[in-house]
Amino acid sequence: MRVFEGKVFAVEQRDGMDVVVHGPSATVVAVDTDDHVTLVLQERVPAGGKLLELPAGSVDPGESPLEAARRELREETGLHGGDWVEAATFYTTPGFCDEKMHLFIATGVEQGESDPQGGEEIELVRVPRAEVPSLIEEIDDGKTLAGLLLLLHLHGAG
Repeated sequence: MRVFEGKVFAVEQRDGMDVVVHGPSATVVAVDTDDHVTLVLQERVPAGGKLLELPAGSVDPGESPLEAARRELREETGLHGGDWVEAATFYTTPGFCDEKMHLFIATGVEQGESDPQGGEEIELVRVPRAEVPSLIEEIDDGKTLAGLLLLLHLHGAG
């Protein structure tokens, strides 16, 4: 039974529990042709301030997770192209939410024009891949921590 319908998510009663209903999402660890990883710094009201994160967003109806990840990367950073692999799929907060995150690693991406959507105020942060290990302890966002650790596991620090 649906008990709340919002702009970004809904809440349903399932087996006596409140469940946040959220469609799938996609995120990407983007390594550019200069061997830098691009992150976004943006305000997150629930977290009480700005978080350093991987580019990410919801998968739109009729869109594949890969298409969504490519779109979000281009919109938020201007980066495009390269070689893409889906490195992981996981639930973001399975204790109360059904959102499934598709995490991609894209290598060899190239710079282009960004086009932030819906008034997003995003600051881009480029980090040499060799410096990613020193960044891990500063990350407060789960998908970003998972993505950077997967990058290090699968591709090393550069």
